Amino acid sequence: MNCLPLKMDLHVHTCYSYDATTTLREVVVYAKKRGLDGVAITDHDTVEGALKLAQKSNLLIVPCVEVTTQRGHVLALNVTTPIPPGLSLFETIQRIHEVGGIAVAAHPTAVYKGGLRRQIIPSFDAVEVINSKTFPFFLSTYLGRKVAIRLNLPQTAGSDAHHASEIGLAYTLIEADPDIDEIIRAIKRGAAVPVGKPITWKTRLQNAMSSLKRRRM
Repeated sequence: MNCLPLKMDLHVHTCYSYDATTTLREVVVYAKKRGLDGVAITDHDTVEGALKLAQKSNLLIVPCVEVTTQRGHVLALNVTTPIPPGLSLFETIQRIHEVGGIAVAAHPTAVYKGGLRRQIIPSFDAVEVINSKTFPFFLSTYLGRKVAIRLNLPQTAGSDAHHASEIGLAYTLIEADPDIDEIIRAIKRGAAVPVGKPITWKTRLQNAMSSLKRRRM
């Protein structure tokens, strides 16, 4: 077991998500810049970017996908095959478990972003209580923690980075060896502590302008 917990951003998007700009190389550069031990690549309804990065990086890469369900978004951690979008919440979680992954309620109390709100069920393996992109951030975090405590579920954090500069603003401290299966088991048993802060309005504006310029090119 490591003397120090692993520092993992468990919600990172790449250019394989339709609404993100971060290249695979930028993921590695910014993760190391922020002192992360690894990241979970959680592109929307695809594992392509995660699998490609895992093959060529010495950074810990947890293959994941952010699944679009009928009732919001679910982070499927440690899956290497796509989970069909558009299924019910219960069926999505079942599919994730069938392929050996764990299901995390993504930004469940966000006002927007496909929040699950009251649809969180005990079948989940964990709740993402800190998400840097949520608004209002502090209220969402407070409510997310209340949900996790009420259901006695482990808590996680992730930046939900769609641009490289956002990586590592939120992360999860995990008491585990640097092994993907060990990390997943540690999250399930609650050996994880969520940490993080919101994306600043300045950064939000800069990234919005950057995305607009890319679309015009």
